[in-house]
Amino acid sequence: MKLLRSWRRFALAGSFLLFPLSSSAEVLKIVVNDTIQPITDEYIGRALVEAQRNKDQAVLIELNTPGGLLDSTRSIIEKIVASPIPVIIYVTPSGSRAASAGFFILESADVAAMAPGTNTGAAHPVTIGGSKMDDVMKEKIENDTAALMRSVVSKRGRNVEVAETAVRQSKSFTDGEALSHKLIDYVAPNEQDIFRQLQGKTIKRFNGETATLNLVGQVIRNYEMTLKQRILGYLMDPNVAFILLAIGVLALYAEFNHPGAVVPGTVGVVFILLAIFALNILPTRFAAVVMILAAFVLFALEAKFASHGVLGIGGIVTLTVGGLLLVDGPIPEMRVRFWTALAVSLPLGAITVFLMTIALKARANKVTTGPQGMIGEVGLAQTDLDPCGKVFVHGEIWDARARQRVSAGQRVVVKSVHDLEVEVDPVTDSAPVPALSRTTGD
Repeated sequence: MKLLRSWRRFALAGSFLLFPLSSSAEVLKIVVNDTIQPITDEYIGRALVEAQRNKDQAVLIELNTPGGLLDSTRSIIEKIVASPIPVIIYVTPSGSRAASAGFFILESADVAAMAPGTNTGAAHPVTIGGSKMDDVMKEKIENDTAALMRSVVSKRGRNVEVAETAVRQSKSFTDGEALSHKLIDYVAPNEQDIFRQLQGKTIKRFNGETATLNLVGQVIRNYEMTLKQRILGYLMDPNVAFILLAIGVLALYAEFNHPGAVVPGTVGVVFILLAIFALNILPTRFAAVVMILAAFVLFALEAKFASHGVLGIGGIVTLTVGGLLLVDGPIPEMRVRFWTALAVSLPLGAITVFLMTIALKARANKVTTGPQGMIGEVGLAQTDLDPCGKVFVHGEIWDARARQRVSAGQRVVVKSVHDLEVEVDPVTDSAPVPALSRTTGD
């Protein structure tokens, strides 16, 4: 009995020791180091769901972005403010930024922090493609984004007036300025320092509830992108999408000029499908796609008509401009770079003109194989042709039919081939008989 009581005491003590370990929550950490686009939205959304499922204490988002798409930004803000798990957004490392769309996301966090030497702001709305808006539309978009900023910042208890200047006047702030203007909560050199400053402090959630964070010493669990998200994130680079599209069109072009090659056609279809998938997500100008296709038409015309480079240069210019206009990104990082467009256009133009020239020359050459290759060959009549007989041509003796009488030993030229019979005419000029045709055979 004493042994049983001792065992029960030991089990009870063990359960108290193990309980804190099993219920201790972690901090889920993700890193966003790219433009804000649909893949970023999906990544952050899945991380927040994972944190809720695991009952983590907080989600830490390390942010470094030049900005991105407003639709994706709104979707990310919706997920952050609705998250039951507190979200800490930390602009890091030193030298990085949370500009434009990044500023909106930073202000939506439960806790906003920046590393020394970082900056944020410059959140004025930019039209797709950077084109100039009329005054009414400009005012509507500006007021809409300013209202979004006010609604987020006011709920977080930060400086609404200063935050709105980032939208209306494109103002930017260093980490120190952002802290002094109460746009962020902390400046910290690393995540552990943020946790130290937060230790035991109560924060107000977006829905009005409060939460106390005790994160010092907690396990930080990294949440990585899935393989699909990494691949899609790579494809979402406008420069990659443009290169895939251009190479895909070139490969299909080569397949059409050399039917049956298979490999160029397969590569072309795969590359074009990948490009279409990326461009379907990105803000794409489909008129630019038409320009890219028109460039290849100009390359083909250059090979056919030999315009001394005029059509070829026109194709290169059209392909370059089409590439530059392909993606209507609101920031330069979400557009095709000029040097990328030029680096693709010049070699593709030269390769396409070269391939087309070879194809046109091949089609213009005389057929030298099969029955059609016999036409124009000079042979020797083995018997009298009146009108039928035998001729020696192309190293073989053929049944022949002549449209006028031909004597044995007279030279003949093949005019057409019908099954295993050739139609010939006598050679009236003094051209020498080919060496093979002088062989009489048996």
